Amino acid sequence: MPTTLADFEARVGTEIGVSDWLLIDQKRIALFADATNDHQWIHLDEERAKRELPTGKTIAHGYLTLSLIPCLTRGMLKIDGATRVINYGLNKVRFMAMVPVGSRVRARQRLLSVREKAGAIQTTSEITIEIEGAERPACVAETIGLFFIGTGEGG
Repeated sequence: MPTTLADFEARVGTEIGVSDWLLIDQKRIALFADATNDHQWIHLDEERAKRELPTGKTIAHGYLTLSLIPCLTRGMLKIDGATRVINYGLNKVRFMAMVPVGSRVRARQRLLSVREKAGAIQTTSEITIEIEGAERPACVAETIGLFFIGTGEGG
């Protein structure tokens, strides 16, 4: 596992890690619906989903799937001396497949680039959220993180 800038540079273009599987249950979906005020029936109405969705089940919000990236990738990228890590944003996100309730998902992280920026180390990664047993991933996102080294203001 890379821990220094030089280690990271050597790993550009490679897979950094794969997370454990995480269950997407109806409680998690309902809590996300409440947190975001997105109560569309496809996420919450189990009876209607049985009749009208191809999966026959409610499905997770795309943004719920996306929001799991920090949880699923925690600890995959580490830099010695980093005092904090900041989510700097996303370059691209695509939702490729529905995540039916009861599915398990995991993240696969590939390091795309690394560079120094404003007293930090900036990483860009491709995160693929896989659904157990499915051919297509649920989501593919290009994420940007900033690792600040040292202590005190600005670092």
